[in-house]
Amino acid sequence: MRHVPITGKTKSLLKGYLEEQKGCSWGIAGQEVPVFFNQRREKLSRWGISHILKKYVGIAGLDTGFPVTPHVLRHSKAMGLLKAGVNLIYIRDFLGHVNVVTTEIYARADSEMKRKAIESVYVDLSPRDMPRWDKNQDLMYWLQNLCK
Repeated sequence: MRHVPITGKTKSLLKGYLEEQKGCSWGIAGQEVPVFFNQRREKLSRWGISHILKKYVGIAGLDTGFPVTPHVLRHSKAMGLLKAGVNLIYIRDFLGHVNVVTTEIYARADSEMKRKAIESVYVDLSPRDMPRWDKNQDLMYWLQNLCK
């Protein structure tokens, strides 16, 4: 069993959906009724979810260059959370992974994230106004005599 947090709006939509389904006659105990089901009123399978997703990607006319699958949505969500600055441990828990190493497969940093990380720790070592070395008489004398 996995506990997944949901937003207030999602909770409200899900509550309304479940209220609509109460009127359906299932003929089985309430705890055994699936939240989402297919046309035959059976638990929605992975294949069923993939089928629905493929159907709506086609209707939307999306040309991604790769198949949009539930796994792609899962990976996208992990990357979105990572880009938003969510700790990898929370992402691990959200995805239901036992080990954070598994989560790291989903949450690879993209080039923009790497650039921002490097910039966030960059220290400018050169002063804003560089001194004029050609006006330093001692340095100029030393340089002129260096090759003699």
